Amino acid sequence: MSTNLRNEFYAGLLVSIALGIYLFQLWRPARQVELHSENLLRAIEDKDWAAFADFVDEGYEDQWGHNRAVVLARVQQVVVYTRGLEFQTHDAVVRRAETDEPFWRARITVSGEENELMTLIERPVNAVTEPWELHWRRQSWKPWGWKLVRVSNPGFQLPEGSFY
Repeated sequence: MSTNLRNEFYAGLLVSIALGIYLFQLWRPARQVELHSENLLRAIEDKDWAAFADFVDEGYEDQWGHNRAVVLARVQQVVVYTRGLEFQTHDAVVRRAETDEPFWRARITVSGEENELMTLIERPVNAVTEPWELHWRRQSWKPWGWKLVRVSNPGFQLPEGSFY
């Protein structure tokens, strides 16, 4: 009887240690920034506007002067007319993971079912060779409490008078 109890104790201890190691790896800031960036893009692809809005910080502002309200509205207004939208990321890395504002950096290309709007989106986005930067800020002690505070890409310029 005592051998069974001892074996169960050690099995429970091993499971607890394995779970602890897994959670430690999962909750690292670099891993959370990576996951949040990927999930942000998936929310746009899936047209899950509540999830997309949940990722964007109240104080969001990008290099083009868009605030949270503008970016939420415009992304939804444009993406709603696309079909099969997919983002492909290339050479994704997380920089400054241990700072107050780490960022995820990757070259992003888009694809989807061909139509006039998809062509208007694909052409300028896919032509950019510089990587996009998604800057995140931790909002709470919770490991999943990250919000997008800024997006930038020095190689991407919006045309004068454009809707974007």
